[in-house]
Amino acid sequence: MPSVAANGLRIEYESLGDPQAPAIVLLMGLGMQLVDWPDAFCEDLVAQGFRVVRFDNRDSGLSTEVATHGRPNLLLAFAAAWVGLPVRAPYTLDDMAADTLGLIDGLGIAKAHIVGISMGGMIAQVLAARHPERVLTLTSIMSSSGNRQVSLGTRPALEALFAKPSDPNDPQAVVDHLVKVFGVIGSPAFPSDTAELRQRLARSVHRAYHPAGIARQLLAIMAAGDRRRQLRTIVAPTLVIHGAADPLLPVAAGRDTARNIPGAELLVIDGMGHDLPLEVLPRLAEAIGAHCRKAPK
Repeated sequence: MPSVAANGLRIEYESLGDPQAPAIVLLMGLGMQLVDWPDAFCEDLVAQGFRVVRFDNRDSGLSTEVATHGRPNLLLAFAAAWVGLPVRAPYTLDDMAADTLGLIDGLGIAKAHIVGISMGGMIAQVLAARHPERVLTLTSIMSSSGNRQVSLGTRPALEALFAKPSDPNDPQAVVDHLVKVFGVIGSPAFPSDTAELRQRLARSVHRAYHPAGIARQLLAIMAAGDRRRQLRTIVAPTLVIHGAADPLLPVAAGRDTARNIPGAELLVIDGMGHDLPLEVLPRLAEAIGAHCRKAPK
């Protein structure tokens, strides 16, 4: 896959569809890679007449790893963030939004539809707030405003988030660990086929696995704090999508996000958790495509 130099980093990306078509840029979540956007979902958007760009965030996949010294104490940082104390991080969500802007600059895209999931939704929100002239529409999926009063996941989901593989150097152990994680945070109404889920996760793990990068990304989320004031400045037409059964970021976080973005439309999907179940992909692609087509020309 190709890469571009953006914001002082190398960003790995893939572009699908007609390069002259309106661009939808997809931002993935914590520790996930461009290949974690389901191919069928991307192909559906291409079939609707869009160019689809998916990429690896910094510190994930094949994009640049940000070298830092020492291992952060994530539980201590989480406790500090929860009571509103500042959290130090090697980089911020604003930096990651600048990475995205650098990518679309490098691809010669003047304006794009921005779609982000989980952490990617937070980055997409920052990009829309800081660079409204570059964002045609915003879609924020299973994300939050940083309002900690509505963003606390269930205890099992948080334990899964902070758990570690039995052996981070053994790809099989990492896949086993991720299967357990998605078993906890996934969609109760749309359970994954374990063999298919394992195959998808193995594809990602064998492509790249950076646990230190995941920790740094998580610090960036914690350091961002409450962004509701920033969200109120967003002018791009916005669609907020959230699963009603999300145990990691409760549906209240989605409702809060929509409430704080002027004119935002909210789509709540019953039975959906913190994943992208295959059965829901056509509905997601249809909703996002329709939202993008409604944007002012």
